[in-house]
Amino acid sequence: MLSLTAKSACDGLLPLTIGSVSVAEMSFPALTALGCRTDQQKALSSALKTHHGLALPATQRATGKASVRCLWYGAQYLLIGPKPHPALAKTAALVDQSDGFAVITLKGTHSREVLARLVPIDLSPAVFKQGHSARSLLQHIHISITRVSKDGFLILAPRSMAGTLIKDLKSAMQTVAARETLRTAFGLKTSLQDKADVRREGWTLQSQGKIFTP
Repeated sequence: MLSLTAKSACDGLLPLTIGSVSVAEMSFPALTALGCRTDQQKALSSALKTHHGLALPATQRATGKASVRCLWYGAQYLLIGPKPHPALAKTAALVDQSDGFAVITLKGTHSREVLARLVPIDLSPAVFKQGHSARSLLQHIHISITRVSKDGFLILAPRSMAGTLIKDLKSAMQTVAARETLRTAFGLKTSLQDKADVRREGWTLQSQGKIFTP
């Protein structure tokens, strides 16, 4: 008889650490899409507070903490963590999406530099603050991205794109790690992108009037 084994979206791909940046898959009991009419949002928010301890987020925002979060997701919301209390069904349509997404966390000192190579929105702390959430692209992959800490991001992507998502992140992480290694080696305080002189037969690095050829 055929035996099937359930696997997560990023099984065999994560965790991954390169340089100062780490990627890990997030595990949780359920991920539920919440859809409600505008005139039911207050009632849904009240039900979320009563049964899950968090409010319905505003546009492009997220509420909650690691154990339970609610994300703005365009015309609907995503409840990540516990299974939804049955009372939520009185004011919203509940759709189980637990197997529909790859859910990962990206953390580390240079996590924003990694994402800057892949995501076309401003993720600087002054603009994209903790608790901010957006729907965007990572390369050609449609994602939801939320800042959950100073150097931490929560990313959701379609499960079918998990392999490509990790491949793109890994490539960007390798680039950033290599840049930081060279910056440390040559005592640079500015980005290598401002100093590198790529040539046909190698490269030289100019810093403070000196030329280094590794």
